[in-house]
Amino acid sequence: MPRLEPERTLGEGLDALRRAVLAALAHPVPHLAGPGTVLMSEATTVGPADAGAAGGPGPFGDEDNAASSEVDEAERERLIALVELARTGDKEAFGLLYDHYQPSVYRFLYYRTRSQSLAEDLTSDTFFRALRSMNNFRWQGKDFGAWLMTIARNLTTDHFKAGRTRLEMTTEDMTPHDDATDGPEDTVIADLTNEVLLEALTQLPTEQRECLIMRFLQGLSISETARALDRSDGAVKQLQLRGVRNLAKLMPEGLRD
Repeated sequence: MPRLEPERTLGEGLDALRRAVLAALAHPVPHLAGPGTVLMSEATTVGPADAGAAGGPGPFGDEDNAASSEVDEAERERLIALVELARTGDKEAFGLLYDHYQPSVYRFLYYRTRSQSLAEDLTSDTFFRALRSMNNFRWQGKDFGAWLMTIARNLTTDHFKAGRTRLEMTTEDMTPHDDATDGPEDTVIADLTNEVLLEALTQLPTEQRECLIMRFLQGLSISETARALDRSDGAVKQLQLRGVRNLAKLMPEGLRD
């Protein structure tokens, strides 16, 4: 199975989550944000569908946005066509779907299990189950990627319920955070290591944890996360906000002073 480099995903995803937690520590808010409030992670998460969510066109002009939308629509139509072919038993079409969705499924499972070998096994199981169940797949408002994520979530839950492993970090599976950072927050950021973040992440309620994994560590958009969790966009925003705040509360005393 092709392997994603965990160093790269840790460097990008955990840095985004780290800065959101630091923002929550620096600016604690006593009440949940209202409907018009821009969440603290909107500027740091790489979900393409969130560009310009704060009310403007984002970093690109209208023409760039239009071109990007056309590309996204063409890709969406291509994936829909591949799914329909795969439902008829076309193995080549399913292979192309695997190539497209495998990195995202693997990332989710890697951050849920914190083990490369287990994430690889569960990713294989996810696509094997999907292949066996293609005839049963129905759109019904949920895209194919969200369906795969549901299978992956169920497999992870079943695995931990069976007691075959524990959520633990090993030196083999985790890459240390590079302490060489830029800017005035260097000391605090260096103290907020990957180990501290991931340990705190395991203590969150399941939905908050999965929401933060999808939003920060995978870079999924609000709408993509909502489909995967089978929740509304508004519910995902609240889960994200609560998750970041609860994560901030779990930080060591020195970081919360």
